[in-house]
Amino acid sequence: MAEDATLVERAAAAIAARGLADSDTPALLMVSGGSDSTALAYAACELRERGLLGELAVLHVNHRLRGEDADADERFVAQLAELLGLPLFSCSVDVAALAERSGENVEAVARRERYLAANEALESLCLHAAAPLADGRILTAHTADDRVESFYMRSIVGTGPGGFRAMRYRNGPVVRPLLDASREELRDYVVARERAGLPTACDEQGALWREDATNAHTDRFRAYVRHEIVPRAKERNPQLLDVLVRTMNLIADEDDLLDGMAEELAGRHARALDDGWLLAPELGGEPAPLARRVVVRVLQGMLGPDARVETAAVEAVLAAFDDGGRPIGGYVANIQGDLAVSANKRGVRLEPMATYRARRKMA
Repeated sequence: MAEDATLVERAAAAIAARGLADSDTPALLMVSGGSDSTALAYAACELRERGLLGELAVLHVNHRLRGEDADADERFVAQLAELLGLPLFSCSVDVAALAERSGENVEAVARRERYLAANEALESLCLHAAAPLADGRILTAHTADDRVESFYMRSIVGTGPGGFRAMRYRNGPVVRPLLDASREELRDYVVARERAGLPTACDEQGALWREDATNAHTDRFRAYVRHEIVPRAKERNPQLLDVLVRTMNLIADEDDLLDGMAEELAGRHARALDDGWLLAPELGGEPAPLARRVVVRVLQGMLGPDARVETAAVEAVLAAFDDGGRPIGGYVANIQGDLAVSANKRGVRLEPMATYRARRKMA
């Protein structure tokens, strides 16, 4: 990354340019104890001093996946919060047990539990700060490296509209002020802080942050991309982070434009029903890229913000319109395991399969 700005200056520029926060913004810092989130804690305090953030607090979630190492992470974060004079929200969740009961992926369960805890802690922070919950932010320490890794992961498995913008600077209450900085910069920032004699936390072994040994395992998808693919790409282009961040920001600009157009179309061509949605016949006559985004928007609303909208599901909805853009009478499809798509001259209807079957029995 460019060397003409310090880490905090780069974060300040991102916050100001994108309107991510201001001096009245209560900010909950998600801190695992690793190098990135430790740097976030220090940087957030500097940003608060500059009037770019409001009241701060720290959240640490112990996933209980690494035994004593996880407990040591928790102790380190507690020390860090105390050093910086920040309130600490800390909780312990048996992620492995939850994943075993539900049959879900451990990483997915861990992420869900982290954000459940974050939303609860943010509500408490906003209450203490006498600020509306809508004004609060959850700050994460995602970096340009994380964003590039997500880009390659999506390249491998495929993605939908706008997917190649990878991580957003803001997604609802979640803000990523360090997304323009590299992981190396964050580590250098923490080390420089100690060398300058500034208050700096250390773990029992004297380390300035906690290392998670599982990050080196290449049997996990992100770790595989991080250790096998990105280094080889950097051999071809040492400026890979700068180049791909610029590319993703260009994609993001166009994605935002198309999203705004799709939102306007959805307002005209998508109508909420008691238990589903009706897409007007006119949607079939709109350009496919915009119609596709309208469908994604509707399906995301039906499935929930964390659900993955399948490309096959989107295409099945669009297939309910003929080549002339008219709904195909009698068309029926089952998508995402529980949603029904049906069409008649009034439009294309999306609803739970149980609702569709009940309507058919009544007809």
